Amino acid sequence: MTANGGAPRDHPVLQRPFANLYRSTATRSRRESSWDRTGANRDWITVGPGETADLLRAEGSGCITHVYCAFLLPRLTEYRDAILRCYWDGADTPSVEVPLGDFFGITHCRVRTFGSTFLAVNPGFGSSHGMNAYFAMPFDRGALITLENRSAQPLGGPLQALWYHIDYELYDEPLPTDILRFHARYSQERRTVPIGPEPNKTLHDALNLDGAENYVALDTSGRGRMVGIVLEIDNIAGGWYGEGDDMVFLDGDAWPPSIHGTGTEEVFGGGACPSVEYSTPYTGFHLVESTDYGGPVGMFRWMLHDPVVFQKSLRWTIEHGHANNFANSYASVAYWYQDPIVRGTPSLPSRDDLLPRPGQEYEEVEQLLFPAIESAVEEGRSTDLRRIGIAAEPFYEGAWSVARERLNEVLGSF
Repeated sequence: MTANGGAPRDHPVLQRPFANLYRSTATRSRRESSWDRTGANRDWITVGPGETADLLRAEGSGCITHVYCAFLLPRLTEYRDAILRCYWDGADTPSVEVPLGDFFGITHCRVRTFGSTFLAVNPGFGSSHGMNAYFAMPFDRGALITLENRSAQPLGGPLQALWYHIDYELYDEPLPTDILRFHARYSQERRTVPIGPEPNKTLHDALNLDGAENYVALDTSGRGRMVGIVLEIDNIAGGWYGEGDDMVFLDGDAWPPSIHGTGTEEVFGGGACPSVEYSTPYTGFHLVESTDYGGPVGMFRWMLHDPVVFQKSLRWTIEHGHANNFANSYASVAYWYQDPIVRGTPSLPSRDDLLPRPGQEYEEVEQLLFPAIESAVEEGRSTDLRRIGIAAEPFYEGAWSVARERLNEVLGSF
């Protein structure tokens, strides 16, 4: 028996899956959320232009278990204008610094509903989506989570509303000394520089024997485990772009890297050249704008069963086309655990450099949609607001012409 009279540590009941759910522990469950402290139903916060809101301030030892956020009828750019940052144990630099949408797997500011082990984006009505993250985020001397608004308008569209939950645990004892801290980092490259005499050609005979020109999603020093990546490619060049291999350099690797793949689709669990959207618990191509591979694509890979373990350093890279011959725009979010906490995290690109460039058709639909929303809000026409929100669903998916058609039909009936 154990010292406190409980079951032996090797008892079969403790070896069952999810045994933590029925074993008593000295844990206190907590939640920080946007609930209305007056007791009314204004259960959201407003984050004004240029403001930074504290979503969570926790003291002592604990672990975040779930983060949820939702907007209603936001501008698409808000998914990049809202910057999520997480600080552990009193650090003055964030271990997480990622645009809100990208952190939750919303790639290119085009919303797709999907479910997976660590991230899920769930539907509301039309234009509202619930963003969920299930990464465990331990801390020993406190946690701070903030949200910055880089835009010129309040977050949350004309309603100026952000709903959020942060679920976490608090512990009576400090964490063991070998517990790693959660990190997430956004990176981008616009555009990648094509290498060699055959730019934007899918199959060719060039060689890549050093990985020096690869796109880099994560470059960090310390000891830890990489547990996931969201990769975003804007396939401007056209054609199949995914002959690029992943190359992961561990603990000072020269050449070859410790981990070398065979193509982009293999990293994310697909068959050859995925042209339809899919998501599974661990892998997905959850955004495929065009069956001919052109335009934005987004994909994820969770390394729950096979984390990339490093003792000194990790450099996660991928070719942009075979031997880096494609000129496309790349962005990514890497998720990993590490000791020590990363200091001096590279700053994000400027707001203008972060924002997607969806073109004139998007701007025309935006100019149709948001004045209609603002009018319905000002006049208290809740039924009309709901109808507009449902009609606007294709707008949030990036289907501009479909959105225009539906909005014109709905607005013409008022």
